[in-house]
Amino acid sequence: MLTRKQKELFDYLSKYLAKNHISPSFEEMKIAVNLKSKSGIHRLITSLEQRGFIKRLKHKARAMEITKNFENYPNQNSIENDLSIPLIGSIAAGNPIEALENPDEYISVPNSLVSSHFKYFGLKVKGLSMIEKGIFDGDIAVIKKTNSAENGTIAAVLTNDNEVTLKTVKIENNTIYLIPANKNYKTKEYNLGEIQVQGTLSGIIRKYN
Repeated sequence: MLTRKQKELFDYLSKYLAKNHISPSFEEMKIAVNLKSKSGIHRLITSLEQRGFIKRLKHKARAMEITKNFENYPNQNSIENDLSIPLIGSIAAGNPIEALENPDEYISVPNSLVSSHFKYFGLKVKGLSMIEKGIFDGDIAVIKKTNSAENGTIAAVLTNDNEVTLKTVKIENNTIYLIPANKNYKTKEYNLGEIQVQGTLSGIIRKYN
């Protein structure tokens, strides 16, 4: 199955190639499907090629061909209703690391992980402090944007040193406790004014090589 962005790019390529007999530039594709980075286009093209919808011709500039008719391909009448969200830097599931932002990169997440009533972003997980909650190094955490978190919620929090980490949150009086899910890590304490909740965990995306 194709995600909405994959289908959008495939449709654009099909029409462009039929009219111009040459593939569009990365810049044209980026504008056509409303992505901010060429790396996002590269991932979409690679995914279409892996699924057999297109073929890039080697040793030729701007050369590709459509190799599969979408309408005749089984199980494509219902496209995955995925949502494209920004992938913003990394988050530590271990010791906090400096917050990084890269809003030019996007990922597709299934609608089962998100709600139309909220905004979301993705963060790459680094570290092993949340492994007992099933969160591992290299995962992508899907974060629902919010400035508050209930006790027991796994949240992305930013410290006043511009460091971000993913932990279970517990609040007592004016103290917030960031609790790991790995016995090799210790709970850390902060005053409420020393941290900012950036969002709460909605789900985890894991890629297997």
